[in-house]
Amino acid sequence: MERVLKGLEPESVFRNFETLTQIPRESGNEEAVATYLESFAQKLGLEVVRETSNNIIITKPATPGYEHSKSVILQGHTDMVCVKLDTLDFDFNTQPIPIVIEGDWIKTKGTTLGADNGVAVAIAMSILESTTLEHPKIIALFTTAEETGMDGVIALDPEHVKGDVLINLDSEEEGTLLASCAGGVNNIADLKISYTNRMLPLAYELVIAGLAGGHSGAEIDKNRANAIKLIGRTLSIFKAHFPYELYEIYGGEKMNSIAKRSVMKFTVDHENKYLLEDLVESIEATFKNEYEVADPEIRLELKKTQVPEQVFSQTTRDAIEKLLRLTPFGVYTMSAGIPGLVESSNNLGVLEQFGDTLKLTNAVRSSVNSKKQELNEVMALVCEAVGAENSLMADYPEWSFKVESPTRELMKTTYHDLYGKELKIDAIHAGLECGFLKEKVGDIDMISLGPDMHDVHTPFERLSISSTARTYEFLCEVLKRMK
Repeated sequence: MERVLKGLEPESVFRNFETLTQIPRESGNEEAVATYLESFAQKLGLEVVRETSNNIIITKPATPGYEHSKSVILQGHTDMVCVKLDTLDFDFNTQPIPIVIEGDWIKTKGTTLGADNGVAVAIAMSILESTTLEHPKIIALFTTAEETGMDGVIALDPEHVKGDVLINLDSEEEGTLLASCAGGVNNIADLKISYTNRMLPLAYELVIAGLAGGHSGAEIDKNRANAIKLIGRTLSIFKAHFPYELYEIYGGEKMNSIAKRSVMKFTVDHENKYLLEDLVESIEATFKNEYEVADPEIRLELKKTQVPEQVFSQTTRDAIEKLLRLTPFGVYTMSAGIPGLVESSNNLGVLEQFGDTLKLTNAVRSSVNSKKQELNEVMALVCEAVGAENSLMADYPEWSFKVESPTRELMKTTYHDLYGKELKIDAIHAGLECGFLKEKVGDIDMISLGPDMHDVHTPFERLSISSTARTYEFLCEVLKRMK
């Protein structure tokens, strides 16, 4: 099969990246990519460790003259968020990512690209296979399940990774070094469903779709709509206008993606049929007006569907309404010390039903641990008020700013020498693995960088070709200067 990215430079980076787009690697399904990376290292004659979590650690010795230089851990994660357009028939487990080139961008035909964090893996692979690059000892660490709870780095055996400097390659803006990130936790609400016999004769399905979605860390401040929150508002509007019975509700795809689609199924009486149709048009107009700039493609789709035998009890229906309305979404606090930085937030990522339990999974983030706890306490109170159970999973620590960083200073000098520009030092609201890695490998010098990419965790994700090339060039020069 003809390579789409053939001819792009650096050849090795884009060749490796395209290969990764052909390997299934949704979070929790990293077996195939781990096998590929293990074989890749063995063919190069490099030491490789494969952990039971499918973390891969590959070690490349220092080139001559760098034997006494500080060793460098290059780190990225192999998993990706798998999200597609609602209308696209695509299976991430069996089909390669349909990549295309548009100008300076690598994009897809309606799916996530996996540049988060496949480009990190591709860059590290290119450094590992290079026969001309001068560098210190390299330890390439590829972790798993970063997107769903950082399970890979949690399971990492510290004995397998020892180094003096860690360069995380999971950033998304060229020219900006990240030196701090938020911590987070998955906050889960479980609501028991009770049923009753249906009384109303007409059944409908209402879909809220067309939303932009986005990364729940990077795009949480963009004022984009959340389809789960909108379906909660719709429940309240219906309740104020006519009797209805709810019997199915769900929305979102991934905990760390802003929900871009939601569905509710319900019944009404014959006499309210036309009122329902008019009301749906009115609700759509309201939502479009509210999100005219941030989410202009919102649409509500109403159609008749099969009439059920049973529906949720009124108690369950009202509890769902309150749960969705009261659960906070979006920015909670902004940083007082770093202008423009989100300090704390919550994202309603997924609403789904398992048997007789409705589960709402939230992604809570904060760079201040006490604020993260506060958000969790708010959610606990919401759950208590509606009769739901509240639990926490995959809690990960924040990465605090380090005042002294020789690597950061070296990178600033190198970037200015190469491009005549000042390198920006920043923090990010999204979670990185650096907090856990600090616990695993020690309080070593850490920094995070990466090329320009946009709309990650959405079907519109794209990666800059020129920025990727410069990022690779910059990283290679930094390694060369670490002699």
